[in-house]
Amino acid sequence: MTNPLRTFASLYSTTLLMVLAGGLLTTYLGLRLSVMHVPQIWIGGMMSAYYIGLVAGSKIGHKLIAQVGHIRAFVASAGIVAASALGHALVDELSVWLLLRLIVGMGMMCQYMVLESWLNEQAESNQRGTVFASYMIVSYFGLILGQGAISIFPELGLEPLLLIAICFSLCIVPISLTRRLHPAPLVPAPLKIAHYWKKAPQALTTIAIGSMIVGSFYGLAPAYASNLGLPPEKVATYMTATILAGLLAQWPMGKLSDIMSRSRLIRINCVLLGALALAITFIPYHPVISLVMTFLFGILGFTFYPLATALANSRVEQNERVGLSATILLTFGLGASIGPLIASTLMQWLGNSMLYGFMSACTIILFIRLHYVHSKQKVETNVTQDYMMATGDLVSSPLAAALDPRVDVESIQEHMTPSFNADEDEYDLGADGVDNDDAVECNEEQLTFCFDTWQTDVEATQTDSTDDNQANVEKAFS
Repeated sequence: MTNPLRTFASLYSTTLLMVLAGGLLTTYLGLRLSVMHVPQIWIGGMMSAYYIGLVAGSKIGHKLIAQVGHIRAFVASAGIVAASALGHALVDELSVWLLLRLIVGMGMMCQYMVLESWLNEQAESNQRGTVFASYMIVSYFGLILGQGAISIFPELGLEPLLLIAICFSLCIVPISLTRRLHPAPLVPAPLKIAHYWKKAPQALTTIAIGSMIVGSFYGLAPAYASNLGLPPEKVATYMTATILAGLLAQWPMGKLSDIMSRSRLIRINCVLLGALALAITFIPYHPVISLVMTFLFGILGFTFYPLATALANSRVEQNERVGLSATILLTFGLGASIGPLIASTLMQWLGNSMLYGFMSACTIILFIRLHYVHSKQKVETNVTQDYMMATGDLVSSPLAAALDPRVDVESIQEHMTPSFNADEDEYDLGADGVDNDDAVECNEEQLTFCFDTWQTDVEATQTDSTDDNQANVEKAFS
C-alpha cells in the first residue's frame, strides 16, 4: 500500500505554502488596521469581503477549471492572489483594500477547489480518510506557521507582504512539476438549498452560526488582542494557541461523535462554548489564564464544522452528497461573511470585549434553535414510527435481519429459536414462536441439525454479499 504523504507530496507542499500565506495575510491586515486606528467596522468588512470572495469563487472556479484545466487555473489564481497581496503595499485606500480582499477570496477558493477535487478523484477508496486527514493536518500546520511568521516582523512593515507574495509564488512550483495525472474537469453540482435544509436543519444551522463564530475570530481576534495592548509576537502566540487547539481536537472529537449522538454533542458544545466566551468577555486579561481560555475556545469553536458536516452527511443519500457539499460551502461562506460585520459593529459601539460577547450570543441562539428542531423531529419520528408497512417477503421476516450485517447473531437467534407445541407434538419455526400455517413439522433431532446449519450460514452473512447470504439461508432450509 502506497504512502499518501509520498503519493500526494506535491499537492501537500502546495497546500502548506498557500495556507501559510493566506493565514499570514489575514493576521497582518487585522494588526495593521488596528495599529492604524481604523474603525472596527472596516476590520470586520475586510474579513467579510474575503468570505464573500470565497462564495463567489466557487462558481467562477468551476468555469475556469473546466475551460483551462486544473494546473492552469491554479497558476492563474496564485498569480492574481500574489499581486493582490502586494497591492496592499502600494495603496493605503481602505476601499481598495476591501476590493483586494474580495479578489484574494475568489482566487484562493479556486486554488482550494483544484487541490481538493484532485485529492478526491485520485485518492484510493481505502485511503481516502487518510488522504484528507493528512490534508487537514497540513492546512492547520500552515495556519500555525502563518501566525508564527508575523512575530518575525513586529514592525508590521512591507516585509510580511513580501513573504506572503513569495509563498503564493512558490506554491505554484510543486503542483506544476507533479507527475500525477490531471483529474477530470469539474461538474457543477445542483444546488437545492431548501431540500437540504429540510433534510438536515440541525447540521446546516450549526454550520451557519458556527461559521459566524469562526469568521469573527479569524478576522477580529488579532485586532482584539492588539487592542488589549499585546505586541505582535504575543498576538501571534494567542492565535497559534487557538488554532493548535482546533487541530488537536479534531481526532478525539471525531471519535467521541462516533460514540454518542452528534446532535447532542453539538448542543453540549454550545453550552460549554457559550459559558467560556462569556467568561472571556468579563474576565480581565491575564497572560496565562487568557491563553488557557483561548486554547479551550479553539477546542470547542473549531469542531462545530466537522461535527455538523458529519451529521449532515448522515441525513442524506450517497447520490445527494455532492449537492450537500455545495450547500454547506454556500452556508459557511454566507455565515462567515455576516459574522465579522456584526461583531465589528458591536465592538465599535460597546467595546473590544464584545467580540466574545457576540460569540456567546451566537451559541445561545444556536442552542435554542437546535433544541427546538430536535424536539420537533422527535415528535415527528414517534408519529411516523407508529405504523410500519410490511412487504410479506424476506424483508419483513427475521431472516431479513439475518442478512443485515448491523444485527448480531444472538439477537437473530432469540427471534428464530423454535418453540415446541406440547399439544400438537411439533415445533413451530414462526417468528417469536407464534403458530402459523407454514410451521415445519419434524422431530427434535432433525430440527436441531437444521437450526445449527442455519446459524452457521447466518454467521457467514456478516462478511459475505447479500445475494450469497440469501442463497445460504435458503440452502439451509431446503
